[in-house]
Formats: sequence, C-alpha cells, structure tokens
Amino acid sequence: MKDVQSQPDHRNIAIDKVGVKNIRHPVTVLDRANGTQQTVANINMYVDLPHLYKGTHMSRFIEVLSEHSNNINLRNIPGILEEMKKRLDAACAHIEVEFPYFIKKAAPVSSAQGLMEYNVAFRGSVNGEGLDLVVEMRVPVTTLCPCSREISEHGAHNQRGMVKLAVRFKRFFWIEDLIQLVEESASSDVFSLLKREDEKYVTERAYEHPMFVEDVVREVARKLEDDPNIVWFSVDSENFESIHNHSAYAFIERDKRSAQA
Repeated sequence: MKDVQSQPDHRNIAIDKVGVKNIRHPVTVLDRANGTQQTVANINMYVDLPHLYKGTHMSRFIEVLSEHSNNINLRNIPGILEEMKKRLDAACAHIEVEFPYFIKKAAPVSSAQGLMEYNVAFRGSVNGEGLDLVVEMRVPVTTLCPCSREISEHGAHNQRGMVKLAVRFKRFFWIEDLIQLVEESASSDVFSLLKREDEKYVTERAYEHPMFVEDVVREVARKLEDDPNIVWFSVDSENFESIHNHSAYAFIERDKRSAQA
C-alpha cells in the first residue's frame, strides 16, 4: 500500500515534535514496598521530523509503548527513547508519562492504614546532546500560618497545600524518599484515614510547626542542596487559603551543575 507519510514535503520546514498525546495505558512501575505497582498512565510520545518528510508513522509509537508498558521506571526510560528514535528514524525523542502513585500510609497514633495518592511524572528526552530525564511529583501537605498563630488568642488558621517538585539526578532513587522529604518540610503531612486521636495529633503538630509557603519551599530547597544525587530542582508550593479569597504561592529553582562549574 502507498506510504503517504514517507512522501517528500516541499515546504522545507522541519518539525520539532510530532507524535501522539493523551494515551491512557496500564503500566507497571517500581514500588519500594511491594516491588511493583499497577497503575494507569497518561502518556505523550514525540520525535522530531526532518523537513524532507510529509509525516511520521503514528502506529510505531504505540508499538514501542506496548512492548515496554509492563515495566515503566526510571531505569528503562532511556531504552524506550532510543527505541523510539530507531523505529521512527529520528534524531530526537521525547516521552512524558504521568500516573497516580499510591502509598500505604499509617495514621500517626492509631496506625490505621489508608492509601495516599500522589501524582508522579517521568519526562525524558534524548537528542544529539544526550539524555535529559526529569521526575516530577505533586505532594499534598498541611500548613499553619505563623502570623495567624502569633496574633490570635485562640488557634490559628491552617490550610491544605500542594507542593510540586521536579528533579534531575545522577542515579536511581525511590519516589517515596522525595515524597517523604516534602512532607517533612511542611507543618504536617496529609493522611487518607485518621481516627480521633490522629486528628488531635495532626492539628497540634501543625500548630507547633507553623510555616508560610516561603518556609516550605526553603526547607525543601535546603535539603535538596545537601543531596549530592540531585543536580537540578524546582519546587513550588501553593496554599489554598482557608480565610482568604486567593492562594499563596512560592517558587525556587536551582541548577547545582552551574554552581559546580
């Protein structure tokens, strides 16, 4: 049959990224506690397209994904990218894999077990300059306002916040470790299941550890600055304010590679 995609294009314009988006696909990811975890990912896959060709072969992206979907993790992303380049005869390849990741978490006093959901993403690219791999995660936290506690005779307002962390790194690490790092940088972490004694503990702990969004991102940044495995990071924190009609926000980005050069 006639291969239209491989026919020449006479406009002389190369395309930076062409491919498939919003593929919902079951995947298996590494899980520190259980070995592996089954989840469902939203996946985007792209390659570059030289100016000579009219189109790319979309079905080949799905073929590559299907061959690797039973083992998506930090270790095999580079291999998936190289396979995309080979199958599609491309110089550059990009993949974005976003998925809910679940961790069984015990309440702080009763030890009642519940599943916490965290949104995680692997974003990889490979080109003539080498491999670039970024891991992102969104971690819900609790913060309590230091100013409110200082000026109030009774209590202080607190709120749930969302911390978004992205890192570049030298070697493999566990997602759970960075999630824990973020949770320990807030007034309190968030739980899916709390008994009455747990609620007492969590609210009192938050009261004893008041933090602005500025405090949260600085605490995360301080810990990542001391981690030799992390070479670049960005962290932002958004508080969904409980007594204001706006969110509070802070952001830090650091490239430790440029500092070491």
